[in-house]
Amino acid sequence: MNSYSLDYIDDLYVQYLKNPESVSPGWRKYFEEFSLAAQANTALQAEMAAGDNGRLASLVGDQPDAAARKLRDEALWLAEMQHRIDNLVREFRVRGHLMAQLDPLGRPRQARPELDPELYGLSPEDLQRPFTCPTLEYVNGRTLGDIIEKLRNTYCRTIGVQFMHIDNRGIREWLQKRMESTENRLELSRDVQVRIYTRLADAAIFEEFVRRKFVGAKTFSLEGAESLIPLLDLALEKAGQHRVDGVVMAMAHRGRLNVLANILGKRAKSIFWSFDDPRPDMHRGAGDVRYHLGYSSDWTTSTGRKVHISLCFNPSHLEFVNTVAQGRCRAKQQRANDKAHSRYMTLLIHGDAAFAGEGVVQEALNMSELEGYAVGGTLHVIINNQVGFTTEPPEGRSTTYATDVAKMLQIPVFHVNGEDPEAVAQVVNLAMDFRREFQRDVVIDMYCYRKWGHNEGDEPRFTQPEMYKIIDSRRSVRESYLDRLLELGEITRQEADAIAEVRQAKLEREFELAQQEDFVEDLQTLGGHWQGFYGGPEPDDDIPDTAVDLDTVKSILRSLGTTPPDFNVHRKLVRFLKARVEMSEGKRPVDWASAEALAMGSLLLEGHPVRMSGQDSRRGTFSQRHAVLYDVEVAGRTFMPLRHLGDNQAPIEIYNSPLCEAGVLGFEYGYSLDMPEGLVVWEAQFGDFWNVAQVIVDQFITSAEDKWGRLSHLTLFLPHGFEGAGPEHCSARLERLLLLTAEDNIQVTQPTTPAQFFHLLRQQTKRRWSKPLFVLTPKSLLRHPDVVSPLEDFTSGRFLRVLPDTRQDPKRTDRILLCSGKIYYELAERRRTAGHDNVAIIRVEQFYPLKPEVLLAALKPYAAETDCVWVQEEPTNMGAWSYWKSRYADYLSAHGYRIRRVSRVESASPSTGSASAHKLEQEELIDEAFADLPQ
Repeated sequence: MNSYSLDYIDDLYVQYLKNPESVSPGWRKYFEEFSLAAQANTALQAEMAAGDNGRLASLVGDQPDAAARKLRDEALWLAEMQHRIDNLVREFRVRGHLMAQLDPLGRPRQARPELDPELYGLSPEDLQRPFTCPTLEYVNGRTLGDIIEKLRNTYCRTIGVQFMHIDNRGIREWLQKRMESTENRLELSRDVQVRIYTRLADAAIFEEFVRRKFVGAKTFSLEGAESLIPLLDLALEKAGQHRVDGVVMAMAHRGRLNVLANILGKRAKSIFWSFDDPRPDMHRGAGDVRYHLGYSSDWTTSTGRKVHISLCFNPSHLEFVNTVAQGRCRAKQQRANDKAHSRYMTLLIHGDAAFAGEGVVQEALNMSELEGYAVGGTLHVIINNQVGFTTEPPEGRSTTYATDVAKMLQIPVFHVNGEDPEAVAQVVNLAMDFRREFQRDVVIDMYCYRKWGHNEGDEPRFTQPEMYKIIDSRRSVRESYLDRLLELGEITRQEADAIAEVRQAKLEREFELAQQEDFVEDLQTLGGHWQGFYGGPEPDDDIPDTAVDLDTVKSILRSLGTTPPDFNVHRKLVRFLKARVEMSEGKRPVDWASAEALAMGSLLLEGHPVRMSGQDSRRGTFSQRHAVLYDVEVAGRTFMPLRHLGDNQAPIEIYNSPLCEAGVLGFEYGYSLDMPEGLVVWEAQFGDFWNVAQVIVDQFITSAEDKWGRLSHLTLFLPHGFEGAGPEHCSARLERLLLLTAEDNIQVTQPTTPAQFFHLLRQQTKRRWSKPLFVLTPKSLLRHPDVVSPLEDFTSGRFLRVLPDTRQDPKRTDRILLCSGKIYYELAERRRTAGHDNVAIIRVEQFYPLKPEVLLAALKPYAAETDCVWVQEEPTNMGAWSYWKSRYADYLSAHGYRIRRVSRVESASPSTGSASAHKLEQEELIDEAFADLPQ
């Protein structure tokens, strides 16, 4: 007897007193006898007190404690049995998935002794005993054998569930009730069963048709995983029941053509036409392969409700699209004022090897429940081919399942055998309900196989000979499910044949249309919220008015410096806020951070939403922004001045991001795809760190328009400047950004005044010409006394790509220094202190797009053959020099302006790690810029 047993018996006895029928027959009998014994014991004690010992002897005989001992022994036995059964039940819930029949190839799994009743001392005779377990509220078995059978059906058939890692008892019990009460099976109507078969036929017949018509072509076939199509079909039906208005989907290449045809409703003729590729002139240097393309359409549910589906374009970098899709979903929710995150959802389709192998998966999962990135839960579907290209699971992951990274969240993972479509239907139904109920991610790991190699031209038997012996002998899931329906009498062979014939005939018609000479490809053009926006070459006439009237400027600055009367701001920020009020009064010029806030505030008042996120962005890496103020007396209380500018202002969101780049930048890029009228900003902690997200920059931001015709207004803040902080805190890798420029695809800038920064941000938001904007932002200049702008610079003017020299008299000029960024202020200081009045300093504020004529116009005030020097802080092989030389040197030389360079020497690393060495190098660089000047 231990405390557990005593507590357990006490709980059962209380339950018995409330309702005797609520406990098992064994315990009911025990408590009845216990009550009788207690009554007899009370009577005996009374008679002993009265001295009637003869009566006592007649009642209990020679052993007055025998009855109590017997009841006690029986109670202990029952408690021990219950303890064993509870352990067994828990093992089924925790480890039942390890015995589930998940592999459609039928390969056996390792036996699990912890699910064997004998391990718990339960004999075959015990299996025949009736038990009712409080821990099995939803399993109504008459005997222990019945209970175990129900547990096996629930957790060890073709569905295996991992959910016991969830700490929240309410969520665990919700899942237990949904699964154990039904033994993890849906009762499907004939209509649903026929619908599932029809969708399997859609999937299978499409693949067979494409393989037959386009022999040897790459399709990344869905064969072996055809259950994905009914899975998606049922998920969208459920989304309609949940009153979801739109679903943002993303997936890799496996099965994409099938999904496009059978879920998105893209005309098969357009897909077939892409195989023939008869118009190379249309795609010279542009476009993408057919299995990377996206699409959007309206899905109509069986009840007539429309759900808009958007399938994201995706490069071969697989999982990096995850947060792009989630960002798009968040933007749709924001636009619809969907604060409950219920009207739009994200559905991501993964491969098993990629889900386990690519770190951006973890980033997306980590972001899923953060305030700035939550979308109300994402449905993750893994097409588990049980092989990654040629890599077996033991070579590709250190975990039991491909999905084990998802257990970092408090969410269930449903493993299901894709060859059991009705089990797939059960997990889809349960997963979608879980997502709606708890607004969390949920994972479906659908075990299947890959009928062909990684692509149709690949030979998988080189590396997986045993697996493909099994695959070669298997019938398709469509055929096996048809056999089940025929056996149940839910469909006839004639009906099944008719379903197939209709689909074959439709594909044949589409194929014939694709062969016609006058065929026109089904291209989706920009519409909806993108109506009126455009890409392509930069126009000369799309220059919006970015100035703001003086009263508005003053009002915004005053609001930026004002907090509620009862708000306890940090004492060191009192001066910061007072300075902004003084700026509004014209008593001091506007600094960099205030200009940024002024740009955002003016856009908000004009109806443009603003969103910004990045590491430490609320305060600012350099403690310059303080967009969100924190009450030092009241825990958790914050105040964002930019939300209190006017009654009808647009919404603003500023978030500190998790410590990752790729996932967050992908999210903000996705957000920008569905918010063209807003200012959407991702800020790097230091510009050096965007290379962690280089996939997003290379495969999406800089090339999406060329590949997919997708536009974006995304803005990136990349702190840049050589200040002795070391090689990882100095360079936004300007040289890499400039290498990515072509066809006016992006804008690369480095403004040097607060007013320039202000006009640039407003221009980016107000233009209809939509391109991503990279801004190399300052660090030490944030507090430089010369980096300020007067109020009049905000009420007039616009962003200038090149800033002219500031000298009053340019006539005597013996040298022209061209530069960009922080180095300008160091050059200007040397010119002032050394009295080099014969040197002009011209600032290049925008590197791309920049027409050579603009540069030439900046040089025209000076005589041809004047010594021209490009000065940069970066080493020769970095920074803008190589780009500058290749793009502008010949043109300017032809007009008499030959450019030479002053920079640090060539280096494999951006800068020194020694602050002293940095200072020495910087002095030498400035000396060289002014060396050998005429007196």
